Amino acid sequence: MRDTQGWSFGAQPALYRILDANLDRAREGLRIIEEWCRFGLNNPSLTQVCKTLRQELASWHHAELREARDTPGDPGTGLSHPQEEQRTSIEQVLLVNCCRVQEALRVLEEYGKIYDPKFGAACKQMRYEVYTLESTLLAHHRHQRLQQALLYLVTSPSENLFGVVEAALQGGLTLVQYRDKNTDDVVRLQNARKLKALCHEYGALFLMNDRVDLAVAVEADGVHLGQQDVPIAFARQLLGPQRIIGRSTTSPEEMRRALAEGADYIGVGPVFETPTKPGKAAAGFDYVRYAAENSPVPWFAIGGIDTENVNEVIAAGADRVAVVRSIMEAEQPTLNTQFFLSQLQRGQTLKAHDAKVSQTHG
Repeated sequence: MRDTQGWSFGAQPALYRILDANLDRAREGLRIIEEWCRFGLNNPSLTQVCKTLRQELASWHHAELREARDTPGDPGTGLSHPQEEQRTSIEQVLLVNCCRVQEALRVLEEYGKIYDPKFGAACKQMRYEVYTLESTLLAHHRHQRLQQALLYLVTSPSENLFGVVEAALQGGLTLVQYRDKNTDDVVRLQNARKLKALCHEYGALFLMNDRVDLAVAVEADGVHLGQQDVPIAFARQLLGPQRIIGRSTTSPEEMRRALAEGADYIGVGPVFETPTKPGKAAAGFDYVRYAAENSPVPWFAIGGIDTENVNEVIAAGADRVAVVRSIMEAEQPTLNTQFFLSQLQRGQTLKAHDAKVSQTHG
């Protein structure tokens, strides 16, 4: 039994119940996060962080705290909220449980000071570790999704914007950029919020075009910057390390500069002349081949790519493509999305086969 000097006798059972409940809550939340780090991300270091935190909390979960548990008499067990009954994405599951662990640790820190000052101090330190874990986890989750994305939809103004985007998401699209340079900011903000919610419902990443401020406002997964937009370092300062920042490039020199600035991915093009970039000469297949050989980050061939010429782009070395009109103006956006993805996946399979054959005979 702990020293209860300074407590009223009736306070001790309540204190023990508070500590027991929040130790359970923190450990459960960490286990949920740990399972994704282990099986979803296949990341041993993040898995170990979660496991170490759980074990440290377990070392403080003494028998006297467990014995104070009174589940039938707990008025909180029957309480719920509609938001607790549904999750729309893996990211939401991770965010909710990071918050759950942080809140539980804050409770443990404050009440733990009464139980044992060393316990309170340990919980404070663990809370800061969970903040770092959350940032690392979200960054890793987003970058893994970026690595896996083969097709990138860049939107154009449309009366059926949300319908087209959802149709593409239903076809397997996992990366969307909201691009609308002429609409009022109020409308753009509303559209961005709706598109982000839609993308996250399907487990897709949502990026803003150009506007770092709007990306911050809607908590987008990142931003795409053109050559004339703000420096990547400035965008990173506003967005933080966990968000994705891409940069358009039209030449090897622009690619090298974007990489030096810290771009998470680059656009490579325009491969063909396109009305979305009036007056911009096509970079052609030479630049696609250069990117295939030299880019250490994910890159998307872009510019005039459609269902008729996508295989030429793949043959030139592209594993990923970005499109606008081929989906935004398509009669059946879902089918076009599925076609692009099937061709890109086929290209990757053939490339892997050729590499294996070459290695075998090399």
